[in-house]
Amino acid sequence: MNLDPNARYAETHEWARKEDGLIVCGITDHAQEELSDVVYVEFPQVGDTLAKDEVFGVIESVKAASDLYMPMGGEIVEVNVILEDSPEIVNEDPYGKGWMIKFNPSDPSEWDDLLMPEAYEASVAGE
Repeated sequence: MNLDPNARYAETHEWARKEDGLIVCGITDHAQEELSDVVYVEFPQVGDTLAKDEVFGVIESVKAASDLYMPMGGEIVEVNVILEDSPEIVNEDPYGKGWMIKFNPSDPSEWDDLLMPEAYEASVAGE
């Protein structure tokens, strides 16, 4: 399992990374491995404001469909439209080109509630 050392993690298997004053979010390498071949990603609308732990979308694979949860609350400012035509990028590069949303956090202190890479790795090992 690969981890991004610059990211923080939610127990629901989303990652979050600070970038230019925004939070970039996607699913973890572990999550994409469990799902296997991703075939569809549904996104929120740009401008939507969602609370921490609220569902922001759905990801579907050949094996299952899963809700995607906000790691922090905030306003959606961008979605990765490339994934609409090429959802398999999530499997190939979950921390890079496979990012899903960018949002402006409504409460930056929620960052401190997310797991450090080592803690996320330990939580996955305990599953």
